[in-house]
Amino acid sequence: MMNLRVLKDFLPVIASQYRLDPTHAHGLSHWGRVLENGLKLAEREGGDPAVISLFAIFHDACRRNQSWDPGHGNRGANLALSLLSNHPLVDAHQLQILVSACRGHTDGKTQADTTIQVCWDADRLDLARVGIMPQPNKLCTPTAMESSTLEWANRRALSDFSPEFVQQEWLPIFVT
Repeated sequence: MMNLRVLKDFLPVIASQYRLDPTHAHGLSHWGRVLENGLKLAEREGGDPAVISLFAIFHDACRRNQSWDPGHGNRGANLALSLLSNHPLVDAHQLQILVSACRGHTDGKTQADTTIQVCWDADRLDLARVGIMPQPNKLCTPTAMESSTLEWANRRALSDFSPEFVQQEWLPIFVT
């Protein structure tokens, strides 16, 4: 698993260009849940935890609004490229997987590399926060489709659960 400190290192640059309220639907609590969803799925499905962790902070980092925002995944992918190209944290293959996951996360696809599938499911499992209940036929991995996983994720999304590290470490970077 990627050290949360490493993720936190990218947040000041992300925050400097982030246009939305970090406490709203596509903000930091969502990113934290996506991170935890993804790492939970990866325990059973596999996938690259470093890419999954980076996806959590880049996939919605360049949204322009809280509703329909075509192109936000591509903008997030481009931000990841600008920050991670030639960075020792990821190799070229990992960066390509991250970019593909960010670019395709809103397209409704279900077929991809395992890491990408875990990224997409990690995000889709948090859809209840915006009034959309995730449907198993729109998920990619068997673990995400399980009723126990759906119930766990929906409960967290509907209650706007915010992981402790989000409140203590991430939010102060965005509200200073």
